[in-house]
Amino acid sequence: MPGGTVWGGPVDPHFRLPLWLRARCCGGNTLWAFNESHVDLLEDYVAAPVRERRISPSGMSVLARLPVWMKTAGHRDEVLRAIGRLRASLDR
Repeated sequence: MPGGTVWGGPVDPHFRLPLWLRARCCGGNTLWAFNESHVDLLEDYVAAPVRERRISPSGMSVLARLPVWMKTAGHRDEVLRAIGRLRASLDR
């Protein structure tokens, strides 16, 4: 296996194993998170009525890089339900 990390999907970027915090959402897309803090961040962003843009040193914040289907206002309720399923799996 080549070295380095792999980012951008529902797999651990270092070990390349599937993440256990995953849920189907919005027409077959996969919503995923690394841990409870990541679930909190996603929930806060998706639920926010106004999303302020913050500039990071690289020019884009982590939240700005979320896929369009997750940021679309029409998907808000479905994404929040999927986030709720992720949160419920944390309690198991």
